Amino acid sequence: MRRTGLLHAQLAAVIAAMGHGDTLVIADAGLPIPPGVTCIDLAVSPGVPGVLDLLAAVAGDLVVERFLLADELLARDAMLPIAVRAFFPDASEDHAPHEIFKQHSRTAAAIVRTGEFTPYANVLLVAGVPF
Repeated sequence: MRRTGLLHAQLAAVIAAMGHGDTLVIADAGLPIPPGVTCIDLAVSPGVPGVLDLLAAVAGDLVVERFLLADELLARDAMLPIAVRAFFPDASEDHAPHEIFKQHSRTAAAIVRTGEFTPYANVLLVAGVPF
């Protein structure tokens, strides 16, 4: 039993296996999972857990050099992007239309599905290196 950090064994294993440039998607409840991409489904009920809950947990274990948000999220919700920036202050930020975001998710190491019901509340994290 781990004392700190991620307690979810599958999520911790995916992050431990990631290399520089690999991607992990933290997704709302509605993001489609492309065939062949590992889905770690943590959704329990609407809003539980939320995307920010997962980002808080992942931020302590994953070095993130860049993250991607959908343009549609930026147009609908000003607070979520601010919170994402706070979790990864040294990471660069990119934006793309939701359809392009979904294309990028096809090559993710995994997609972590949350119970988030905020439209377009998906974050693609690009792994960095700690040195």
